[in-house]
Amino acid sequence: MPTSKPNYLWSMLTMKCPRCRRGPMFNNNNPWNLKKVFDMPSHCHECGQKYEMEVGFWYGTAYVSYALSVALSVTTFVAWWVLIGMSTNDNRFFWWLGINIFLLIFLQPWLMRLSRVIYLYFFVRYDPNYKSTKGKTFDYETGSYYDNEEGQ
Repeated sequence: MPTSKPNYLWSMLTMKCPRCRRGPMFNNNNPWNLKKVFDMPSHCHECGQKYEMEVGFWYGTAYVSYALSVALSVTTFVAWWVLIGMSTNDNRFFWWLGINIFLLIFLQPWLMRLSRVIYLYFFVRYDPNYKSTKGKTFDYETGSYYDNEEGQ
């Protein structure tokens, strides 16, 4: 009996492997354990997908993390403007700014993890046959990513 395809967004938010959407990407579920915030296995325990596809692979997550931080700030700004209003006369703008800074600092460990997940989802797509095929890898000779069954 075939299993159902896991939901894309739910798999991303629960930080599951992009290839099988079942294996956890992090060893510890608590992102606020700052000593282990990036503690990841080298590959997915469910499908064998290698997470760090090349040396320096995670540098690109800085752009994703920046975009998530800007999106969060814009969202809180619009919500504050609609619900409370903006004015510098009575310090409402500065209240929003302080709350936004607190949210960005408090959510930063979760945003950094989520940026890794989103970044890996750019390169690895869901494979319903993940048990019988190999994961995606990086070829240093050509400088491109490929599925193992296609590249070899």
